[in-house]
Amino acid sequence: MKVLVTGATGLIGRKLVGRLQGAGFDLRVASRQPERLSAAEHAVLLPGVDAPDEAFLALMRDVTHVVHCAALNNDRNASETDYRAANAALTGRLAKAAAACTGGRFIYLSSIRAVACPGFSGTINEATPPAPQCAYGRSKREGEIGMLEAYASTGRADATALRLPPVYGEGMRGTIASLMRLADTALPLPAGALAGMRSLVASETAADAVLHLLSRPGPLRPAYVAGNATPLAMSEIITAFRQGFGRPRRLLPVPAIPLRLAATLLGKQAAWQALSATQICDPSLLASEGWAPEADTFDRLRGLARQPLRPGKMCQ
Repeated sequence: MKVLVTGATGLIGRKLVGRLQGAGFDLRVASRQPERLSAAEHAVLLPGVDAPDEAFLALMRDVTHVVHCAALNNDRNASETDYRAANAALTGRLAKAAAACTGGRFIYLSSIRAVACPGFSGTINEATPPAPQCAYGRSKREGEIGMLEAYASTGRADATALRLPPVYGEGMRGTIASLMRLADTALPLPAGALAGMRSLVASETAADAVLHLLSRPGPLRPAYVAGNATPLAMSEIITAFRQGFGRPRRLLPVPAIPLRLAATLLGKQAAWQALSATQICDPSLLASEGWAPEADTFDRLRGLARQPLRPGKMCQ
């Protein structure tokens, strides 16, 4: 069976290609930058959102399954229109071509931002009503809807969205990369203000979840939520990185109230809420179907910091 993978140069896509090859799948890799991939990976150019239908149909030739990893995220210069084009419209066009030409599954790598904003406190599972609050989250939710509608129009239920919490690994960006940079300093940090719990997932574990969804028997649900087995406090995440860097812990027992007041005075309430929220992703559904969530997140974060490549270079 041949699997089409988009976004194979990304954080998860790179890991997924190796997992699929190891499982014996043939691959076709579609990327905006196919020159960054080896010829052995059967790399082709990912059509743009304005490409003709024929380009998307040709992409599906001899393909059984599609895994759509390509996305626009963590781009401060992107507009809502940019996000909708890259994450919603392109997903819909790929899904429409796949539903018409392939006989297997369509796995869309989505995000918990399609459900809740960074400042949301609570548990997120498949039953949580989607309420995205940012351009990225809205575009990912629109991509989910477009994918499911494309498959429903052909009477099929072979498509699903895999909603991921913050993903860490070599090449990561966003909040976890920022925390890693912060950990690689001698600055003392307020441990009491960093008590919010967060679910994370390693790029390798996310790739394993995709392989599980491609391989497991039985029908797919419209969406699945992934996450590690035990969420970590923000202070624990920093501690893991500092241990990996060989730095002292230096977390001070400062209460959260004065920092919250300072954030309010500076007009940084949203940033404070995102930093202090407890946001837990419940992977029970995936686990009930045979997927094993990672249980060693602290050690993996520590090991990531021990790698010779520093986060400032990782996020270029």
